[in-house]
Amino acid sequence: MKKILIVGAGGQIGSELTEHLRGIYGQHQVIAADIHGDREDNDFVHIDALDAEAMARVVREQRIDTIFNLVALLSATGEANPQKAWRVNMGALMNALEVAREYNCAVFTPSSIGAFGPDAPKDGTPQDTPMHPTTIYGVCKVTGELLGNYYFQRFGVDARSVRLPGVISSQALPGGGTTDYAVEVFYAALRGERFVCPVPHDRFMDMIYMPDVLDAMVGLMEADPARLKHRNGYNVASMSFSPEMIYAEIRKHIPSFEMVYEIDPVKDAISDGWPNRMDDSVAREEWGWSPKWGLSEMTTDMLEVLGRRLKK
Repeated sequence: MKKILIVGAGGQIGSELTEHLRGIYGQHQVIAADIHGDREDNDFVHIDALDAEAMARVVREQRIDTIFNLVALLSATGEANPQKAWRVNMGALMNALEVAREYNCAVFTPSSIGAFGPDAPKDGTPQDTPMHPTTIYGVCKVTGELLGNYYFQRFGVDARSVRLPGVISSQALPGGGTTDYAVEVFYAALRGERFVCPVPHDRFMDMIYMPDVLDAMVGLMEADPARLKHRNGYNVASMSFSPEMIYAEIRKHIPSFEMVYEIDPVKDAISDGWPNRMDDSVAREEWGWSPKWGLSEMTTDMLEVLGRRLKK
C-alpha cells in the first residue's frame, strides 16, 4: 500500500484506522473520506460513498492504490431500517469495487461474525461453514464476501476482508451494534453509574480490542497474495466472554461497580444466532494472524485510557 483512501473514516474503526495508517505510511499518504468530517484535516475529503463518481474522482486525483471501505449501518441499527441498511451497505461496497476495477486498486472491507446464522457451529465456528444470517446486516456481509471473491475472480480486483468480532475501542463510541454493551459498560463504570446490560448474563460472543483490529487489517492487506486462498471473510478471533465475565473483570478495578439486566429483544435475538467463538486457524496459517489482547489486558487498558479521556 502506497496511497490509501479510507471511506467511512469518521466511524468507530475509521477514525482510529486513519491515525494508525498515517503513522505507518505518512500523513499525506492516507486520505480520509466521510459524509461528515473534520475540515481542519488537510487530507480529508467530504464524499458520499453512494456517489460513485465522487469516489472515482478522489481515487483518480489522489492516485489511490488501496481503498478501505468501512461504510455500514450496524446490526441493531440495520434491523430498524432494513431497506436503508441494504442501500447504504451494498451501495458503498459496489461503488468501491467498481472504482477499484476501473483504477486498479486493492479493496479492504470488513465482514463480521454477523455473517453467520443459527445453523453454524457456535463453538469453534469454522472458516468454511453454512452462512444463513437472520439480519439484514448479516445478509449484507455474506453478500459482500461473495462480491469480493467475484470481483477478484472475474476482474482481478485484489479484494480482501476479515470477519470481525465485536469491536472494543477506548477512542470512539460504538454505532448501533449488538456488541456495543462491551464498550458502554466501561463508560458506566468510570462514571460511577449502574450499567443496564441489554443481553443475557451468560451470552458468549467473540470480541476484539481495537489495536488487534488495526493489526489484522494491515497484516492482511500487506500479506503475500500468493498465500491467500480464502481472501474474503477470514475469521479473526481474540477473546470470547459473557457479560458476567467482563463485569467481574471491571470489578477487580472498581469494586463498587453495579450491573443489572434489561434484555433488549432485538439484541438478544441477534446475538443468540452468532458464534460463541470463531476458529481463526486459517487466518493464522495463510497470513500470520496473531492477536495480542485478551480480556484481562484489554480491561486494564480500557479503564486506564478511557479514564484519562473522560477526565479531560
